[in-house]
Amino acid sequence: MLFNSIDFAIFLPIVFAIYWFAFGKSRKLQNGFLVIASYVFYGWWDPRFLSLIFLSTIVDFFVGCAIGKSDNHTKRRRLLFVSLGVNLGMLGFFKYFNFFASNFARAFSLFGTEFSIPTLEIVLPVGISFYTFQTLSYTIDIYRKKLEPCNDFVAFLAYVSFFPQLVAGPIERATNLLPQFYKERKFEYAKGVDGMKQILYGLFKKVVIADSCAKCVNPFFADYANYPGCDLIICSVLFAFQIYCDFSGYSDIAIGTAKLFGFSLMRNFNFPYFSRDVAEFWRRWHISLTTWFRDYIYIPLGGSRTTLAKVIRNTFIIFIVSGFWHGARWTFIFWGVLNALYFLPLLLRKTNRKNLDTVAQDRFFPSFKELFQMLVTFGLITFAWIFFRAESMEKTIGLITKCVTDIIAHPASLMLCFRETYIDTVVVTAIFVIIEWLGRRNQYAIESFLVNKPTPLRWAMYYAFIIAIVLSFGEKQDFIYFQF
Repeated sequence: MLFNSIDFAIFLPIVFAIYWFAFGKSRKLQNGFLVIASYVFYGWWDPRFLSLIFLSTIVDFFVGCAIGKSDNHTKRRRLLFVSLGVNLGMLGFFKYFNFFASNFARAFSLFGTEFSIPTLEIVLPVGISFYTFQTLSYTIDIYRKKLEPCNDFVAFLAYVSFFPQLVAGPIERATNLLPQFYKERKFEYAKGVDGMKQILYGLFKKVVIADSCAKCVNPFFADYANYPGCDLIICSVLFAFQIYCDFSGYSDIAIGTAKLFGFSLMRNFNFPYFSRDVAEFWRRWHISLTTWFRDYIYIPLGGSRTTLAKVIRNTFIIFIVSGFWHGARWTFIFWGVLNALYFLPLLLRKTNRKNLDTVAQDRFFPSFKELFQMLVTFGLITFAWIFFRAESMEKTIGLITKCVTDIIAHPASLMLCFRETYIDTVVVTAIFVIIEWLGRRNQYAIESFLVNKPTPLRWAMYYAFIIAIVLSFGEKQDFIYFQF
């Protein structure tokens, strides 16, 4: 079920009404109802894959209980490996089997030996990369003695399958989300209003910005050979905004929806395109995933409290794993390597933790230095997005080569980028950037927008967003991160 669908527009108010009016006085009934609603939400795509979520839930619940009861280090370690094996085994089979099979066969062919491994017609379950990491955080934290095992199976079912963030995050830690299922919940009007505002802004990002950018970006990447080379520049920029608004829009809707049910999810994006270096960008982009890699891979490898050579090694491992997490393609892996290379000068100069505050914190405009830093960082990230978006390395190299050769041969063709096809999208995106800049100190841009202004002015803004969303509705676009 998509957040930007009529199905969800009907589903959400029904679930909300039953949750509060029928079960509002019983935490256990609320949790049980959330499990049912979440399984309906996920099963809307393909009911067969509900068995995978249930299997992951069963394994990690009982493994967590067993780890918590044992003081034997060897036994605890073996139990942890059971959780890792089941969760990563499912993820590896559904997401990476064909990748490894085809590349293994290709490696043999390099030595003149024909070797064939049959590939399978595997359908990737929606959200499997997200909920497997979420359940893994639970067993790992129990193993590390940072979390007590859950003894309420229904609460644990609800934690794993909680529908707002089930299929595309944020990837919640058990230490944050699970305890919220133990507490009594009462509806808070102010929290509900805040949730509705965040849902509205998330829909605006997805439907108005991301889907508008997609209409320009998708035809270009599907058939770049028939476009002027200069189109790569503007389509790459538009894709940068497409993927940001698509994914952060989903996160906003998820976080806002959770607020309607009395839950607080972690922040997943913090205005990443206003970053002054790549390290700051990665502290602000997909925060739930980057902090997961930091806590469960980077720090156990030694983190930054080791030799410079090992810090560089750890950084490359994290980015390569991050690229591979996104999908079984060499373009994703190269995208990870490229971002690690961007990170390298910051590590060598030890400036990777220089920009920890909000840009132009107490000023309306950034300084020229800050503006230059933001533009350079955005340019580097946008170039890396080309590898992320293209389906293969051959296609990536082909379209970059065409862009460079066309521009060198016909420098005046740069003006063709701004033809009528892109104007509306560019203008709407520019307005969005202004909104983001004005709200960059908040959790989401319109959190306190016009809060001290007259009520009619605030409602005019809300209706403007609603009208823009309605007018932008067309062919329904899936969220990009559903494929991961």
